[in-house]
Amino acid sequence: MADDAQAPLCSERFGSGTARSCRAGADGSLQWEAWGWRWWGFSGGLRVKPEGRNGGGGEALGTASPPLSGLQAVFLPQGFPDSVSPDYLPYQLWDSVQAFASSLSGSLATQAVLLGIGVGNAKASVSAAAATWLVKDSTGMLGRIVFAWWKGSKLDCNAKQWRLFADILNDVAMFLEIMAPIYPICFTMTVCTSNLAKCIVSVAGGATRAALTMHQARRNNMADVSAKDSSQETLVNLAGLLVSLLMLPLVSDQPGFSLGCFLLLTALHIYANYRAVRALVMETLNEGRLRLVLKHFLQSGEVLDPTSANHMEPLWTGFWPSQSLSLGVPLHRLISSVSELQQLIEGHQEPYLLCWDQSRNQVQVVLSQTAGPETVLRAATHGLVLGALQGDGPLPGELEKLRNHVQAGPGKDSWVIVKETHQMLDKLFPKFLKGLQGAGWKTEKHQLEVDEWRATWLLSPEKKVL
Repeated sequence: MADDAQAPLCSERFGSGTARSCRAGADGSLQWEAWGWRWWGFSGGLRVKPEGRNGGGGEALGTASPPLSGLQAVFLPQGFPDSVSPDYLPYQLWDSVQAFASSLSGSLATQAVLLGIGVGNAKASVSAAAATWLVKDSTGMLGRIVFAWWKGSKLDCNAKQWRLFADILNDVAMFLEIMAPIYPICFTMTVCTSNLAKCIVSVAGGATRAALTMHQARRNNMADVSAKDSSQETLVNLAGLLVSLLMLPLVSDQPGFSLGCFLLLTALHIYANYRAVRALVMETLNEGRLRLVLKHFLQSGEVLDPTSANHMEPLWTGFWPSQSLSLGVPLHRLISSVSELQQLIEGHQEPYLLCWDQSRNQVQVVLSQTAGPETVLRAATHGLVLGALQGDGPLPGELEKLRNHVQAGPGKDSWVIVKETHQMLDKLFPKFLKGLQGAGWKTEKHQLEVDEWRATWLLSPEKKVL
């Protein structure tokens, strides 16, 4: 009976935290296990008397929460860590380090710009300073619009690479600002160039941050993840501001020392950015990750999991100088006659048409109106398989024989090879797709760059339904 009396009556937990139990006291009260006792070395129960439930003279239910739980509620999304992706914490830690270094570097750059426009110089003209500032801002505004039009659609596809690019470009912009006062004749042009770069950074950094927030949010909690990221950044910038107040008086009269501090902070900034981006594990396929996974699959028959593929993915935009893969191209670009259309359609049973230029190793894909994510993934895989025919490394038996024919010389037309690879992919792609899903990849969506062109076409003569 004593054992039964000591047995927990119930238990509760917050999110994924450690559960605490509740036992019955000798006087009929509830004794809750204190929060955090395993970490803080105490195990005193919190007593709740029966009359307290009705608002009588009893104690209200209390919790002895550890101090860290309060900070977690302020700076981390609700339900952490279950409500975010597994790579959330390492990314945010390194992102905070880079933000702190960038804040200090920004203070040095701002000091240099203010010095260059004449702050503290009695001979400086207010109107000239205002004109310089207006030209600088207008240049940046135009640059923001042009860059968003030029590269906006590519930022989702390579969010990690563009994120790293944006932070490095930000360092270049701040370096220009620090060097601007040294060459007064070129000051206006230098600060305009710097602000243009910073506006590009704001577009690329903001857009990729939104893409990463979508990746990190696992409970339809994008707003919460974004808000807490803003709180973390504000805290880091506040710390950077306080340190800057101590640092700037020490370096204001020593340009060499100021430049040395900037270079040291820049090195820390780039390293922390690299570690932050490398910590990300994207579970959707873009062209780079698909190329890595497919190459490994063709060579070994196994599919890389997202963690391995992300760690192998190069982080520099445009790293691969390989064949061009264009998805969603207009049909009129590929054909100019009925015979060319019939030749293009022949052998295509899937809702896409593929044209391969062997001489330039360029693959262009026309997508049907009915093409979904799986079709786009197959079309991209088909294009990369064709590219592998002109590359090195082991391939499965039939593809190896076909590659030998391709590399031996132009014995077969491109459309004949495309038709043969279609038949091979009928066997290969279902196994590849199943392997992707088993390894943890999300195949119901992708981050492949796809244009908006879609087309419809009649079946080839041998496939017409009578």
